[in-house]
Amino acid sequence: MDLHQNCRTQKKQMFPIEFLSDIPKCPGVYTMLDRHARVLYVGKAKNLKNRLTSYTRFSGSDHNKTTVMLTKVFKIDTLLTKTEKEALLLEASLIKKHKPKYNILLRDDKNYPLIKVTVQDEWPRVHMTRRRKKDGARYFGPYASSSSMWATLRLLSNMFPLRKCKGNKIRPRKRPCLNLQMGKCLGPCVGVADHVFYMNQVKKVIMVLEGKNRTLVHTLKIEMEQAAKSLLFEKAAELRDQITALSKTLEKQIVVSATSNNQDIFGFHREGTAVAIALLFVREGVITGSRSFFVNDPVGTDTTILSQAMTQFYDSKTIPAKEILLPFITQDKLILEDHFSELLGSVVNLNIPQRGDKVKLIQMANSNASHVFDEKEKKECSWKGLSSSMQKLLHLSHVPEHIECLDISNTSGRQAVGSLVCFKAGETVKSMFRHYRIQTVHGPDDYAMMKEVLERRLKRGIKEKTLPNLFIVDGGRGQLSMATHVAKKLDIYDRIDWIGIAKEKHEEGEKLYKPGRKNPILLQKHNPVLLYLMRIRDESHRFGVTFHRKLRAKTSISSSLDSIPGIGKDRKEKLLKHLGSIKRIRSASLTELKEVPGIGKSTATIIYHHFNF
Repeated sequence: MDLHQNCRTQKKQMFPIEFLSDIPKCPGVYTMLDRHARVLYVGKAKNLKNRLTSYTRFSGSDHNKTTVMLTKVFKIDTLLTKTEKEALLLEASLIKKHKPKYNILLRDDKNYPLIKVTVQDEWPRVHMTRRRKKDGARYFGPYASSSSMWATLRLLSNMFPLRKCKGNKIRPRKRPCLNLQMGKCLGPCVGVADHVFYMNQVKKVIMVLEGKNRTLVHTLKIEMEQAAKSLLFEKAAELRDQITALSKTLEKQIVVSATSNNQDIFGFHREGTAVAIALLFVREGVITGSRSFFVNDPVGTDTTILSQAMTQFYDSKTIPAKEILLPFITQDKLILEDHFSELLGSVVNLNIPQRGDKVKLIQMANSNASHVFDEKEKKECSWKGLSSSMQKLLHLSHVPEHIECLDISNTSGRQAVGSLVCFKAGETVKSMFRHYRIQTVHGPDDYAMMKEVLERRLKRGIKEKTLPNLFIVDGGRGQLSMATHVAKKLDIYDRIDWIGIAKEKHEEGEKLYKPGRKNPILLQKHNPVLLYLMRIRDESHRFGVTFHRKLRAKTSISSSLDSIPGIGKDRKEKLLKHLGSIKRIRSASLTELKEVPGIGKSTATIIYHHFNF
């Protein structure tokens, strides 16, 4: 249903004023904006009039976040909806779109990895994905920890040698791939795999992913005994190794619930104005992962905060469990249950346990939420000490709370890229990482490239007021001199500290250069300040080189295919989509090239002769 077709917008000026008398007592969403039409806060209400009226009676301290927010409100827009559920969905959509300053933002935009078993294929395979599609495949997850997900995939790959090749259909091969020779694939592509046995392996993979390890171990023991009785000792040995591998994983698993239902458990902890939310994933009675979020001085009651956090966390890509345990009841319980049931495709229950094992799970989640504050305090203390040492040893004028580093990557001036990384309070801020394609410099001139990127970054920083406290350039005196020249030209030199970190090494560590200082600063190899600066420099290098390699790969592919007569953009895309890579295109037989959609017999012959003669 299109919500906009069932809503009418009311725009009112100033807050709070007498316009509240015109607000109806119905469900809807309200958006608070400042004088510049920036969205400050998005909220929903069962009764818009009552909710907005409550703000006029608010009496908090001058430093209270809600008080500060209300002083900035210039206009309120309201969107009326037919139901509370529509208001819930619209609120979540507007928060994701505008990212208001005073709303709960979990700041966790990535899609959690899933394990996909393509049971709809004739020869299924198992692989990682971040998108859940309605394609008939089985999806398991999400896995909050990517390391645990990859560990599971490695276990499955070693135990059950299913195919690794991509694609829904098997492309016949004359010679087996390396995986078959290493015993890591059953070889359906060369016709040596028994389909019944293969599908039995797929069934066992699904049992592992469903958490039925104990049941599978029992089944494997029976199969091993039968194989031994039949004198099939090699098969019995393989089954024994599978049992051993599964038993080791069972030893590591922490069983916290006797129930076989999947559960998500939310923990909540408040200290002063800050809130921490923890989430435990329990699958088949075993904790498979956890997530935690810290929200500083949020607007709203605890129930509102928890409700918004759940609405943000779950969507079409992050599916809720059948049972969600909460530390306290929320006003939107029934609406959330209805919404989450639609996402999962079956009934979802939100429960507030009062006794038994489920209370212990809530206590565990609350303890994890409390631990977030402990970890944050440790990080803050560690960063305070490191930043203090950095300011002292490097003679900085400003506390290095916000640090950026620039690196230039190119191959003899071609595919030139500037990479900028950002660190705040000792942690990476990936949202502020930037790649800059060099636009005005032709040829291998690193200084000119650095000048272009610095001008673009610093001008934007002046405009948006996002200049760092410390700027690091990857290089020695020459690169540092160019950076300070640009800063002086823009009249911001004194607003930023500048450091150059040279890659040439000496017996005590790398060289750090400062403007106006003749000799470099030499720190011991294991000095925490030097290690931190090297970490920032290495991150900028990694970020730039990765992007630079992608550009080179694209250029390589383009040049290899563009030189073939009759191969345009469409055919190039069809070749790459069907065969996967330029390497596969080069090694493809004439028959394989003819099978590519949109590539006729004559074109396939031209391509084959181009790469083979």
